Amino acid sequence: MSSPEIAIHKKIVMTDIITTGYQKRSQKDYSLSFKHQVVLEIELGELSATGAVKKYGIQARSTVVSWLRKYGNFDWYNQTPSHMPKTPEQKILELEAKVKLLEKQNAFLSAQNTRADKKAIIFDMMIDIAEKEYNIDIRKNSSPEQLNDIKQPTKKA
Repeated sequence: MSSPEIAIHKKIVMTDIITTGYQKRSQKDYSLSFKHQVVLEIELGELSATGAVKKYGIQARSTVVSWLRKYGNFDWYNQTPSHMPKTPEQKILELEAKVKLLEKQNAFLSAQNTRADKKAIIFDMMIDIAEKEYNIDIRKNSSPEQLNDIKQPTKKA
């Protein structure tokens, strides 16, 4: 910007501060205590997210919403405040959703287990065919007695 443009820009910013009573802030200006205070005011019902943006000169409503998600007591997954007790109907719906999820997981794991069993059978068949075809022992047929006969390496003192 040239000097006249900067002067005009400063004049506009200053008139905005005078007319609206706030100046837009940068992201670095927000302390943790400030964020907690804004979240508390919104949760107590004293302000809305948009009202907090206007009152404190926060850059965007989405900034306030992200603070609410990070620092607030609202359960965003179930869309109910965490301090509010759930009704029996809500508890039943929540448990039914959990049961459906567990049934899906069980079906998926059962399918994986079946597939793994089939793979093991196929691999055994392939080894049997290779042993017959090439007349070699691929599998080790060691008995427990043979395992005991193998000497363990001794440690040098």
